[in-house]
Amino acid sequence: MAASDARQRFPEIEPYESGLLDVGDGNRIYWETSGNPEGRPVLVVHGGPGGGGGRGARKTFDPDAFRIVLFDQRGCGASLPHSSDPSVDMAHNTTEHLLADMELLREHLGIDRWLLYGGSWGSTLILAYAQRHPGRVTAIVLVSVTMTRPQEIDWLYHGLRLLLPVEWEEFRAGVPAADRDGNLVEAYRRLLEHRDPEVRAEAVRRWCAWEDAVIAHESLGRPGQAGAKPDADQVAFARTCAHYFARAAWLDDEQLLRDAHRLAGIPGVLIHGRLDLSTPLRTAWELSRAWPDSELRVVEDSGHTGSPTMQAVILEAVARFAD
Repeated sequence: MAASDARQRFPEIEPYESGLLDVGDGNRIYWETSGNPEGRPVLVVHGGPGGGGGRGARKTFDPDAFRIVLFDQRGCGASLPHSSDPSVDMAHNTTEHLLADMELLREHLGIDRWLLYGGSWGSTLILAYAQRHPGRVTAIVLVSVTMTRPQEIDWLYHGLRLLLPVEWEEFRAGVPAADRDGNLVEAYRRLLEHRDPEVRAEAVRRWCAWEDAVIAHESLGRPGQAGAKPDADQVAFARTCAHYFARAAWLDDEQLLRDAHRLAGIPGVLIHGRLDLSTPLRTAWELSRAWPDSELRVVEDSGHTGSPTMQAVILEAVARFAD
């Protein structure tokens, strides 16, 4: 089956199999497979963290060529329990847990090796997985590349005040006065764990407003994503983001760049928008220099959430690995 043109994704399809996989600690992650059961396996890794897996990602892949695997990371999407529930213990939701979940899912589905596809936070998780299990990875396609380094987190929640001073002051005003000159991510993490539901709700509102402010200029992409989520998904998104980013995703500083040599022999395509304020181009450029088997594609008219041009580049990149 072929897309109608270079910019057109494939038609919507439904999964032929799905389930909830028990990954321990009381967690069950939602997974689904669609496309060709005998096709090339591809794992779609969603962003966030806590964003949940958009089912529209199925349309990125030729359903005749690929066995398309989607899953929701712990605490979000259709996975259980949902982290919008304040009683859910976030101690069992870390990068190490997610890496173990991905490997358990691969074994559960009987997949030997798979293509990895994802963007934003998903690119961080893919890099961590591929460096841990390079023998299980056939190729990688990353979009809006992040490595969740402290400098990237600091830029997103502090440095961008240089470009969005009004919106940032609103974000900053959401934490107690004593915390406003400190680590805003950690301050929000505490608010999102507060016993008072009204405090938590206000923290969610302000967190999502800031996330939307950062992508508001992306008229060719999908501005307003955070605020458009259902209420429970907004809570899960904000709570999980703050939980991960306050700890730099439990990754050593520069770990993913330092260990890029472990990706030797794995072909990769890095696709990044020139207008991306959330994750500036430098991160993708640095990774491409440390990973000789990768190719960096810079999309001039795209920000973090994409554009029609970026969609065409993604389709082209994925098609390379269809055989």
